[in-house]
Amino acid sequence: MSKPTLTDLKAFQAVAEHRSFRRAADLMGVSRSSLSHTVRTLEQRLGTRLLHRTTRSVSLTESGEQLLLRLSLLLSDLEAILEDASSVEGKVTGRLRINGSEGAVRLLLQTVVPRFLALHDSVELDLVAEGRLVDIVGQGFDAGVRLTEAVPQDMVAIPLGHELRFLAVASPDYLHGRTAPKTPDDLASHQCIRQRLPSGKLYRWEFQQHGQDVAVDVPGALTLDSSQLMVEAAADGLGIAYVPESYALAYLRDGRLGTVLEEWCPRIPGLCLYYPNNRHVPPSLRAFIDLLRELRA
Repeated sequence: MSKPTLTDLKAFQAVAEHRSFRRAADLMGVSRSSLSHTVRTLEQRLGTRLLHRTTRSVSLTESGEQLLLRLSLLLSDLEAILEDASSVEGKVTGRLRINGSEGAVRLLLQTVVPRFLALHDSVELDLVAEGRLVDIVGQGFDAGVRLTEAVPQDMVAIPLGHELRFLAVASPDYLHGRTAPKTPDDLASHQCIRQRLPSGKLYRWEFQQHGQDVAVDVPGALTLDSSQLMVEAAADGLGIAYVPESYALAYLRDGRLGTVLEEWCPRIPGLCLYYPNNRHVPPSLRAFIDLLRELRA
């Protein structure tokens, strides 16, 4: 069996991670047919099918899942080694991949990213925004950004900003003629705008007061999967929404929304950058971390 080339393996990794030949081909700057031929040749060399292909989707076989898991680790280490070699003269190079929620990526773009790119113009910064919490090591990311409470315990976590707060909000029109809820249990008699998580599950609203934690499976005829859409729906009088304060702030300031159950909505630890504590930290990530700490000082 002839050995696959590094190009072959990177081609498979791109298709496997994006679950799309078209998107992977665009990112790699090659034609879709060329990329398909490369992956098919790789399967022939290995003697196993790695991908299930249909006209609408691409998915991994069991062999493909195993190869992607181990390959992502190896290629990440290889990139780190090459970055170390090229950074001897003090110039940081290579690719830095960071995964986070849309809100987390937006925060990076508003704070550290402009300065980082200005300082390190030879680094390719790849920010991937997605709602679900992923295994950053298994998916080939250098780091992730999530709420502190969601970070695995075996990771190094670096705070990014201030504490966060989730608020229950409703419009004056919705509350007109209704009794505003005084406790989370009162939500049972209200229309609530429910939230579907990336996992498909419905989010149970979490409240706290005087050390008492309460999780409520709220009722409601409307379910959305976007905090921004939930805020807009609440402003339109469709019910009570429970969202991060940052999404509702402009609406609260101009009176389109008001808060309910505010005493049940304490602040919680905010976002943090996290990365594995038992792996080599590439120069690009070290530079990103150093800048984060500098900006927070």
